[in-house]
Amino acid sequence: MAKTPDMTAMFKDVMGSFPVDTASMEDAFKTATSLNEKLSHVAIDAAEKSTEISSKWTKETLAKLGDMSKAKAEPADYAKAMTDFASSYAEVTAEHMAAFAEVAKKVQMDTVELMMAAGKDMSEDASAVVKKATGDITTAAKKAAAAK
Repeated sequence: MAKTPDMTAMFKDVMGSFPVDTASMEDAFKTATSLNEKLSHVAIDAAEKSTEISSKWTKETLAKLGDMSKAKAEPADYAKAMTDFASSYAEVTAEHMAAFAEVAKKVQMDTVELMMAAGKDMSEDASAVVKKATGDITTAAKKAAAAK
């Protein structure tokens, strides 16, 4: 009867001929976590600034509503108070929307800078890994050819 070849030993020999460098995987992981940390910082900073803008806007609106809700001596004063509130609210809205736009612009610029830097880092890492892998495979192929 024919003897069944030991596939485990064969795969072990094949995998041993092609060494795996886990350092490159660790470097890629570190690069990715560093990028995530920086992107999280950008997002959290934007959320803080947006919250401050919203809070300030709310406080100003409530203060103006307080002025508008005070009792007036003449009916025409109520119309004037409403008109004043509407015009000041429109002005404040424009200011706060511009502030939100500045936050969004900063987030966009920071994100683009981070992504460009990360792309450069990852490209350099990938290039180094490919060079090392090519060298390792060449060495392994030479050893395998010499063993025959």
